[in-house]
Amino acid sequence: MQFRYVATGVVLAMALAGCQRTSYSDLPPQPAPLQAQPVPQVQGGQLPPPGPADPSQFPTAPQGNQNMAALNPNAPPPANAQDVKKETMVGNWRVSNGGASCDMFLTLTNLGGGSRGGTRGCAGELTAMGSWEVSGKMVQFKNRAGDVIGRVYKSAENRYDGTMNSGQPVSLSR
Repeated sequence: MQFRYVATGVVLAMALAGCQRTSYSDLPPQPAPLQAQPVPQVQGGQLPPPGPADPSQFPTAPQGNQNMAALNPNAPPPANAQDVKKETMVGNWRVSNGGASCDMFLTLTNLGGGSRGGTRGCAGELTAMGSWEVSGKMVQFKNRAGDVIGRVYKSAENRYDGTMNSGQPVSLSR
């Protein structure tokens, strides 16, 4: 019985020893707080209207039949278009669209009238991409409603070039 009291006393002493205060004097000194700096006076006023002041600064819209082979699904493919196999399209692609780049992912999972696909970090029409399909030598990108938003043709090994419906050039590579 006495052993139980001794053991309890030892355990209690050890627990209390763990609660003793330790010194933090070995730590480096903390930096002094930053001093407040004066703030310059804020000015108010009316902003100018949005857009360029000179309307001639806007680029002109495409006229006539410029690059219509990429926009018209019934037009013949470009002369340099190579055969496309759906299985070789599957995977991750680096997309260049309007001077920016992003990622495109293509799968063989069925989604409506095509296969599931999507983009990450893209802008413009490509943000709405939900599926894709191969039609002859053409690869069509579709939005989530199933409408074609762009087309590309195989121009080299692991490279596809084409146009979005807006007329913006687009290329895929890996």
